[in-house]
Amino acid sequence: MTTTPNPEARIRVALVDDQALFRTGIRMLIDSQPDLQFVGEAGDGAEGVDLVRRARPDVVLMDVRMPVMDGITATATIVEQSGTDGAKVLVLTTFDFDEAAAKAIRAGASGFVLKDADPEFLLAAIRTVHAGTAVFAASATRELLRRYEDASAPSVTVPSAFAELTPREREIFDLAAKGLSNSEIASHEFVSEATVKTHISRVLTKLELRDRVRLVVFAHEHGLVTKD
Repeated sequence: MTTTPNPEARIRVALVDDQALFRTGIRMLIDSQPDLQFVGEAGDGAEGVDLVRRARPDVVLMDVRMPVMDGITATATIVEQSGTDGAKVLVLTTFDFDEAAAKAIRAGASGFVLKDADPEFLLAAIRTVHAGTAVFAASATRELLRRYEDASAPSVTVPSAFAELTPREREIFDLAAKGLSNSEIASHEFVSEATVKTHISRVLTKLELRDRVRLVVFAHEHGLVTKD
């Protein structure tokens, strides 16, 4: 017997994009999924920030280049206002691994998807981000940030919370910042993946970071990525 998902259990999705036809297509795609709920759309970043405040979506699909307020600024505002447990932003970009994507990740996005990606991939990305996992691997995040590193940017003082990490947690932090997966870290440290997950969780909590993507960004911004 087929059961209808509880409306309160469905993933609430909002869309911010300046192309009306694109918004219509995405809305129809979201509405076709029993576990997703389309809760609103906006045509620019400023409207998007207001939409998120009103509709309280779980996941926001965010275009990068828009009038009034671009997607990078809107993402930073939404992440700041939403807090650690707030809406996750999934950036929609035209070019893979471009500078805009790097800026969006630094602004707080949990992932990015190409606008011409297959519908199934976009749906999977929404569910993945909602589950608390980045859409792309930390190794890809590191490569993206390295490629568009601003050598002229001033160094940022390392927060005092970093000193609270235990020696073991610092080892795990270093490996995660290099883009290693849980299984790779487990193999490197001769421990179980469950142990790695526990350490990662503690590191994220102590540093007040949303996810592993933020960990990689944190490491780059504070000059904590050790050389291979």
